[in-house]
Amino acid sequence: MTTDPDPLNLVLDHLILGDKASARLTLRERLPFERIEKKQRSYTPLQAMRVFLRDGFIDRYSGRRLVFPAALRLISLELPEEFPFHSNWKFSETHRAYWDLIPTIDHVLPVAVGGSDDETNWATTNMIHNSAKGLWTLDELGWEIHGPGNLDEWDGLASKTVEHTEMHGFPDGDTYIARWVKAYQKAKGAQAKPLAATN
Repeated sequence: MTTDPDPLNLVLDHLILGDKASARLTLRERLPFERIEKKQRSYTPLQAMRVFLRDGFIDRYSGRRLVFPAALRLISLELPEEFPFHSNWKFSETHRAYWDLIPTIDHVLPVAVGGSDDETNWATTNMIHNSAKGLWTLDELGWEIHGPGNLDEWDGLASKTVEHTEMHGFPDGDTYIARWVKAYQKAKGAQAKPLAATN
């Protein structure tokens, strides 16, 4: 949806004549303000994992492959100089791959403009697209939904991460990887009951 500037032309005509009442009425009738309240939403690793698996670790806005969050963190813990990560995502101290490859959940139709907060309106995307999209609709951005990936072809390196933890255990003091691995295993086991698909 784009905003038509014609009502503003009429508003300025009214203001030039000193008629604020007509200017207000024009705005209320032809270009009303709609307050958008952004609500912070966080997902459990299990909720997110179910969506990532449903979408095949594919960024649904670009079609690019994404990587299991625990895989990225495991590499950072094993090779911190070559693959740094900052707990607050400080850009200068976090490898660019995190922004490009870590999956996150986005509301295809923002909740603020009437979208539902459930799996039928959730899509996997990367942090860059999530930040860029914000409260805009796909139509407003000229974006489209790409089809889900095939987990037999790409599982986001989840199975390799699980293999590593089975061989070497979880890194001392790090609960992040364990949470994601457990969520992956639980979600993978529950795939007999698939989530509703995003169009």
